[in-house]
Amino acid sequence: MILLVVFSEKAYISVKQTFRKEFQEEHMPFLTTITVVGLVVLAGLVWLFMRTRQQDLIADIIAKRKASSKLVARAEYVEGMEKIQVALSLTDTAIYYQNPDIDASCDLKDIEEIEYDDELVTGRAVLHGCRALRLRSHGHTFEFILQPAECQRWMAALPAHHADEPTARTA
Repeated sequence: MILLVVFSEKAYISVKQTFRKEFQEEHMPFLTTITVVGLVVLAGLVWLFMRTRQQDLIADIIAKRKASSKLVARAEYVEGMEKIQVALSLTDTAIYYQNPDIDASCDLKDIEEIEYDDELVTGRAVLHGCRALRLRSHGHTFEFILQPAECQRWMAALPAHHADEPTARTA
């Protein structure tokens, strides 16, 4: 009789373990799905936060630059296929483009050509109404995409010219 009880307990334990495995197998795909969806949503929220935070930091840079610059605007710096949001500012001596990761400038005396165009140097069209500000200096081309209202102000403050044309600064 003791063998029978032990046998019964083992049988009972065996049935209980089988039930747990079936329960876990049925609910594991659901748990995995929820986890994957949660991770994707979390990644999206982190990306959105970082993008919004970068916009705020660029706005802070623009506010700081307004006091010392003739003209300040939000623009996109085009580097190959990548477009990088920057604060673009013009002073009496240089053009600055800045964001939390970039702090660069180009002296006006070193700029050989200034162009405003509706397509990039790669041939890609700029969004409708926007213009590309193209600066050439010592064999390098720097391109910035400006919004239409900003572009008119930049064209008035920094007129287009080519290397073979005299400008007001060099004449």
